[in-house]
Amino acid sequence: MQDIPVVIVGGGLSGLYAAFLLEQKGIAYRLLEARDTLGGRIAVTKYSDAHAANNNTDIDQAESSAAFDLGPSWFWPDYQTQLSTLIESLNLSRFAQFEEGDMMVERAANQPPVRMQGYKSAPPSMRLVGGMAALIEALYARLEASYVMTNQVVRQLNKTPQHIEVQSEDSFGHVTGHVTTFRAQHVLLALPPRLVEGRIAFQPALPQELSGQWRETATWMAPHAKYVAVYESSFWRDAGLSGAARSAIGPLTEIHDASTLEGDGALFGFFGVPVQVRQSVSDTVLKEHCRAQLVRLFGAQASTPTAEYLKDWAQDLLTAMPVDASGNGQHAVAPPSKPKTGMWQDCITGCGSEWSVQSPGYVAGAVDAATVAVKSLPAAILRQ
Repeated sequence: MQDIPVVIVGGGLSGLYAAFLLEQKGIAYRLLEARDTLGGRIAVTKYSDAHAANNNTDIDQAESSAAFDLGPSWFWPDYQTQLSTLIESLNLSRFAQFEEGDMMVERAANQPPVRMQGYKSAPPSMRLVGGMAALIEALYARLEASYVMTNQVVRQLNKTPQHIEVQSEDSFGHVTGHVTTFRAQHVLLALPPRLVEGRIAFQPALPQELSGQWRETATWMAPHAKYVAVYESSFWRDAGLSGAARSAIGPLTEIHDASTLEGDGALFGFFGVPVQVRQSVSDTVLKEHCRAQLVRLFGAQASTPTAEYLKDWAQDLLTAMPVDASGNGQHAVAPPSKPKTGMWQDCITGCGSEWSVQSPGYVAGAVDAATVAVKSLPAAILRQ
């Protein structure tokens, strides 16, 4: 058994930023992440060349500066000031979402797409060079690597009079199933509330009202799926198009330019097809329909992407619960982040993005929730 002041469950942005804050305060911790990579819902695919990408139907991991976001893409410095300040302090480069030119609109299956004047976001939507994962990589580079453990699935938290027992199971290789127990004074839950309630056993049980509130909090991205098509150039720009489109036909309902600052052309779209329908057909068929739609909207050049990627978050067991399949995809209202009574009082704190009162579900919300959670740790821990 390992005795640790703070255990962080989850290695997405909120977990990594909580670890970053703890290191600044000199507080020891362990971060446990179930995936074999860090970032959680912040995920990118890195494109090297057409041959490598087309031989991988899911996510190509080749090293390249051409990174395309499969999770969140944007942030807004004008009103997400804490996140913007963090990005600046990490010396990360940003650029504005391309929105110059007209947009395309599909209103009905029996009508051709309509070209109309585009619009620009105000304040402008910003992206990171290297994708949003550049933020994850920069934070991890500033942590004590031995404190961060991947392939660790936290199954159970047991509260004793002296500490919290965190039971974590290895999820890879020849040691699959090996359980390690950590004894913590406090646990930061850097996961979506619904996932915490549904995937982690608490002994004794959480207060019933709190457990219900966490269970009913929708997880941002969980019902969504994204498609990315990479091209040799941003040919739509040559035609005076922004790459933006809206469609009542689908399968993609909202499309944007996803080209990199280095000049790699790309389009991405959010699916409007319900989860159950997406899961009833293969990725190959879904991609065929996406290509056909891009041809309708942007012309024949859209039919031959050099690479294409599909990420269905509803099929990611470390993001979505079955109930998310029927979700409306909206941002939820933040639930209480900790128990106010009972044995779990002052022992656990939710710090995933959905617990942010200011920006629940957003990238900025992960930073906000982690900041609030670390500041609210018991005084005895903060004094260490």
